[in-house]
Amino acid sequence: MVSEQNAPLAVDSEQFERDGYLVLRQFVGLQALQELRAVVDAALTPLLAPAEFESDVGYPGAPADRTVEGGATPRRLLHALSRNSVLRAFATSRRLGDCIRSLLGVPQVLVSQSHHNCIMTKHPGYSSRTGWHQDIRYWSFDRPALISTWLAFGSETLANGGLLVIPESHRLDLDRGRLDAALFLREDLAANRALIERAKPVLLEAGDLLLFHCRLFHAAGANRSSEAKLSLVFTCHAEDNHAIPGTRSAHYPALALA
Repeated sequence: MVSEQNAPLAVDSEQFERDGYLVLRQFVGLQALQELRAVVDAALTPLLAPAEFESDVGYPGAPADRTVEGGATPRRLLHALSRNSVLRAFATSRRLGDCIRSLLGVPQVLVSQSHHNCIMTKHPGYSSRTGWHQDIRYWSFDRPALISTWLAFGSETLANGGLLVIPESHRLDLDRGRLDAALFLREDLAANRALIERAKPVLLEAGDLLLFHCRLFHAAGANRSSEAKLSLVFTCHAEDNHAIPGTRSAHYPALALA
């Protein structure tokens, strides 16, 4: 099991509230990260289902289907919480729980098994571009107040498809016409182009943890490096922020963080 670091962790709630995201440098130490990475590597080679493939999403640059060259390139390995006790121990740890409780200002938080809950992969050659979107577009909860946790296993830059974010965009209420049919920002609109010009790359190193609000607009390019980029991604919410019955968000029960 991954051991928790004992040093007190300062979480800048004001920065998170202002910008919609926060990076905690070296949140996971080398030994714990190696233990997590070993589990990830074992799930990738050979590939252990369930998985989503680049060809499944149809984003720009993705292979057309699984039968063509690159069609079997994984995009994410699903159900991380039930894959291995090491991954589950990280996602439900007190150290992570304390961070999320501080940012949400609540006494108890849960991690979703219905959303994210995955090993995110971005392989060279066949990875796709993800347009500007808010994660809340996929989810159905009483309140749009969820936080995603993104643990980097290595350097994440623009060159290998690292995330870009638009600071403060989690506080925007955009007209529906500024989004396309799939709820991505329409990049053909001048108002949206001005918004996108405010974007910043989130540069991460191994062990860094990105926390971002479910309403924060973010995007990612293709991996143009020679190595796969790997991240461990979960989504957390307050215990009293319930998934709406009958929706995908309520498909699996959430787990409590320590």
